[in-house]
Amino acid sequence: MADDGRGDLQDRVAFITGAARGQGRSHALTLAREGAAIVAVDICAPIATVPYALGTEEDLAETARLVEAAGGRCLTAHADVRNREELVAAVEKAMATFGRLDVVVANAGVAQGLPETETTTIDEIWADYIAVNLTGAWNTLQATRDALVEGGRGGSIVIISSTSGLKGTSRGDVRADAYTAAKHGLVGLMRAWANELGPHGIRVNTIHPTAVGTPMVENPAMGAWVEANKHRVAGGFNDAMHRGRIGLQDVSEAVLWLASERSGAVTGVTLPVDNGFVIA
Repeated sequence: MADDGRGDLQDRVAFITGAARGQGRSHALTLAREGAAIVAVDICAPIATVPYALGTEEDLAETARLVEAAGGRCLTAHADVRNREELVAAVEKAMATFGRLDVVVANAGVAQGLPETETTTIDEIWADYIAVNLTGAWNTLQATRDALVEGGRGGSIVIISSTSGLKGTSRGDVRADAYTAAKHGLVGLMRAWANELGPHGIRVNTIHPTAVGTPMVENPAMGAWVEANKHRVAGGFNDAMHRGRIGLQDVSEAVLWLASERSGAVTGVTLPVDNGFVIA
């Protein structure tokens, strides 16, 4: 908390994609506790190529309830990050409600996994995984850019990548290949936008978590993928601290730091939150 007892993000507004559950919900609660109003965005629908359940309308409503129970304000919006027009509509709704935008957390993403039965083609899988994990972040930046720049107050964009954006852990299956390619692509996107938006006082950074205990990781399809690949990845899935998975709050604390003025001179950075998985 700030020295005056007010939150680090008092009176700020944060736009968070993939906010129905998991990391997105954790980021929303963490920023709300520091004073930010939250715009919680999620698709709230399944995607045929993703071999595990995604967040629901009920999950998104629960995020809003928890934010409000913590004393924050929360506006929800349904938007598929593959559809820029839906994101633009969510931003317009946010501006009509709160009148400003200060923080963007491009968090929405889908992870690899091996389904029991494959019902979609590799071309469909590749297209969806790149569209959600890479194009979705670009769409989010495009949709929020004007609100951030025209606000004239600077701001912070935090893009959630992965240790797979710094380390090659894929071994040829299409979901993992697309996930790894997209998460690496986010780094280039971040660096380009850090240069583009820097003159406006808007900082852009990526966070690279290792495995986090969320429904995206804790499901049978991901378990099957890990089992199939644990002996094929150099170093296995070990980390330097021998701790394994990290907690939601580990990532959210990094989001909070990058969102706040405590990191006011930090832009263009790839920040691992991984117990040293990248270096192991």
